[in-house]
Amino acid sequence: MFDVAITGTGVFTPEHVISNDELVVAFNAYADRFNDQNAGAIAAEQIKAVPHSSADFILAASGIENRFVLDKDGVLDPARMFPALPARNDDEPGQMAEMAMDACGKALAQAGLTGADVDLVICAASNHERAYPAIAVEIQQLLGAGGFAFDMNVACSSATFGIQSAADMIRAGSVRTAIVVNPEICSAHLEWRDRDCHFIFGDVATATVLQRGEDAKAAHFKVRSTRCATQFSNNIRNNNGYLRKTRDQMEDRRDMQFMQNGRKVFKEVLPMVSSHIADHMTDEGIAAGDLKRLWLHQANKTMNDYIGKKVLGRDPEPGEQPNILQDYANTSSAGSIIAFSKHSDDLASGDIGIICSFGAGYSVGSVVVERG
Repeated sequence: MFDVAITGTGVFTPEHVISNDELVVAFNAYADRFNDQNAGAIAAEQIKAVPHSSADFILAASGIENRFVLDKDGVLDPARMFPALPARNDDEPGQMAEMAMDACGKALAQAGLTGADVDLVICAASNHERAYPAIAVEIQQLLGAGGFAFDMNVACSSATFGIQSAADMIRAGSVRTAIVVNPEICSAHLEWRDRDCHFIFGDVATATVLQRGEDAKAAHFKVRSTRCATQFSNNIRNNNGYLRKTRDQMEDRRDMQFMQNGRKVFKEVLPMVSSHIADHMTDEGIAAGDLKRLWLHQANKTMNDYIGKKVLGRDPEPGEQPNILQDYANTSSAGSIIAFSKHSDDLASGDIGIICSFGAGYSVGSVVVERG
């Protein structure tokens, strides 16, 4: 068995930013347009009017202030309200692969490696732009990597599940160097016309390099332990799939986008995640006082504050549980890796932290790391 280390991370951030104020102007214009066009049906109580949103509502509900997106104009067009991302020719790099290459380049540079050093690529994301060929195999080719590659999807937990998969293969000796990539085009599966969720997601890509511990060339984190768990729930879902595309559903895309029962998610996921982390810490002999940092999935500030307090037994001190949610919004599987990438350099040798993600499934994954 081999030791495993995280030796590099990288984050690709799109150039376009949408603030809450910009988003609210577009959404409210859409709401007025919809309500005017359907005034008769609304008056007859056949359908409900679309209520206005507000920046104060968004911030209070989520802690989000801005989000990065690949396309801004399409999202903010009241007559469209979803990104304009043209399909690419088959001989062009896919959108996800292109994003991934930026994040991979940064992660590999930090690790002191090139693509040729990689012998496993896992593309772990909540939505994939095609069924096959695998996005991971395309990334493998663009990197000039050897070995093999595959896609995986565990929604918002995809990154930690991918890290566990890669770590297990490194420990077993079947691969030496792996890169787990999380290109998340969340703007494409968000229903921007739904007041309850129109503010939640943003776009980003992250990459994490894992190697045998003996191969780590510079500052790194030892992967002490990984743990994953799932429990079926339909409270967070995306029904997009060819079996669901009836003619009516093709004309009304709501059934094909992100949907959730927020109240049930809060009630059911928070205890599951808190217990998962606590049990993982207990089994590893880690007390709350030993934990220097929690890098949590960036879904909702209230959720993260609750989990941090449960795990630590007190309110987290500034820096103990870093949030990037206010700047990036929810970026699905990539959120915890953004937090880890941007808020880990200050830890000293021997310091212990936990990367944790959770989401649809339900799923939860945790990675205990120690600064090398």
